[in-house]
Amino acid sequence: MGIVVQKYGGSSVADPAAIKRVARRIVQAKKAGNDVVVAVSAMGDTTDELLDKARAVSPLPPARELDMLLTAGERISMALVAMAISDLGFSARSFTGSQAGVITDSVHGKAKIIDVTPGRIQEAIADGHIVIVAGFQGVSQDTKEITTLGRGGTDTTAVALAAALKADVCEIYTDVDGVFTADPRIVPAARKLDTVTYEEMLELAACGAKILHLRCVEYARRYDIPIHVRSSFSQLTGTLVRGSIDDLTHQPQEGSSMEAAIIAGVAHDRSEAKITVVGVPDKVGEAARIFTALAEAQINLDMIVQNVSAAATNLTDISFTLPRTDGQTAMTALAGLQATIGFESLLYDDKIGKVSLIGAGMRSHPGVTAKFFSAIADAGVNLGMISTSEIRISVVVDEADVDAAVAATHTAFDLDATEVEAVVYGGSGR
Repeated sequence: MGIVVQKYGGSSVADPAAIKRVARRIVQAKKAGNDVVVAVSAMGDTTDELLDKARAVSPLPPARELDMLLTAGERISMALVAMAISDLGFSARSFTGSQAGVITDSVHGKAKIIDVTPGRIQEAIADGHIVIVAGFQGVSQDTKEITTLGRGGTDTTAVALAAALKADVCEIYTDVDGVFTADPRIVPAARKLDTVTYEEMLELAACGAKILHLRCVEYARRYDIPIHVRSSFSQLTGTLVRGSIDDLTHQPQEGSSMEAAIIAGVAHDRSEAKITVVGVPDKVGEAARIFTALAEAQINLDMIVQNVSAAATNLTDISFTLPRTDGQTAMTALAGLQATIGFESLLYDDKIGKVSLIGAGMRSHPGVTAKFFSAIADAGVNLGMISTSEIRISVVVDEADVDAAVAATHTAFDLDATEVEAVVYGGSGR
């Protein structure tokens, strides 16, 4: 008998009817002979609604109290799912993140999982229960306070549980049938991928694909946990995330078309902003001081571009992208350095979007970059910044041009499906 860990997102448990449907699927896995552990998100838009309530009461709610509030959403879901399972004649036990042994650091709002000590889960499994765990939350190792893992944290909870329990697979249930070559909401002709490597999925997640959380994929790769991305609204086989780009068995053969197996998909992200530090003295250590200040403010940067310094002034501009939610914090941190470093000014732009082309095969296929840029140019889209990795090319464009750039790139690389359009079953997109 193997262990299967399942995760159900907010749209999958959005209302009582959806919860009953999820309970039937969980029981089906139990009837198949598996021990089943389930991580659940808050119902529908509950987390956003709780955030709205917090901000209505306090413009800047204390981080500790905000975590106490937000974790209530998952606790509601876990109890309701356990009740629905009980109504089907099976025994279920629900646990909060702390009860399940999810140990984190002490950073409220975006804590990282340090360890999982699943003693109570294992006892419940041994007693024949289906286990339901509240996702998105844990308890700090140092302070013993309740913490939340940030957006997408239930994905990370599920994979961490799968690793701790040595599960056979972690099934992530969402409102689409798997991982697609683009967001079906923008490109209805997007194709579902049967398999995708950890590295490709990491790039897709980092570049804005909302299907899996970045830290969830990192955790899965570290512990070699296969992730099966499926829809809770259908019985279709989804996408299996596993394996490395170094052991791909589906590399295109010589003479096959360039697009055959090199591109995993096109991702986009509208959640970033761009800051330009204008007129930075071109001296050793100035860039380090800028990025040290941002690191101390707990800000993760994405794309970074430094211009060649002007010969006449010996000044340069440094531009970078970061989460839009961290924009004000970053501007404040940098403004405090202006007198010390002597840069001229700061420019802030939150009307940008990022479009990325991802695929393991582009490592060995020339012409991918040229085709990507040509497709975007033909769509009349101007590029602001460019960044690359071994299996990714990302560009910053105007926010209003994101959809056009994604669609043009998807078509240029022959990723459009010819049979049936992708289906998005639920979710408000909030």
